[in-house]
Amino acid sequence: QVQFVESGGGLVQPGGSLRLSCAASGTIFSFYSMGWYRQGYRQAPGKQRELVAGITRGGITNYADSVEGRFTISRDNAENTVYLEMNSLKPEDTAVYYCNGAINGVDYWGKGTLVTVSS
Repeated sequence: QVQFVESGGGLVQPGGSLRLSCAASGTIFSFYSMGWYRQGYRQAPGKQRELVAGITRGGITNYADSVEGRFTISRDNAENTVYLEMNSLKPEDTAVYYCNGAINGVDYWGKGTLVTVSS
C-alpha cells in the first residue's frame, strides 16, 4: 500500500522558518516525481490545490512565483523522503500543505500538515 505521510507543520511567526517532511512507504520512492501543494483559507472550497514546489526523479526543481527564493524542495531517495524548507514565512503562506507523488499519470496524496504563520 502506497503511503505518503507529512510532518513538520505548526505555528510560526512571520519571518520564521519551518521544514516539512514527507515520508513514503510501500513503494519505490525514487521512481516518483514529488511535489508540495497547499490549500489555504483564501481559496474557495473545491478549488484546486496550489502547486508550491516540485522535484523530478532526476532532481530538477520548480517553484511557484510566490515562494521562489524563500522555499527549497529537496529529496533523499535513501530515506524515501521529500522535504520543503520554508524561510521568510508570511501570513499568506498559512495553509494545509500536501505531499504529492506522481508516477505513470497516477497521483498519490498525503493527508496534509497545517502551517500557520501568525504573530
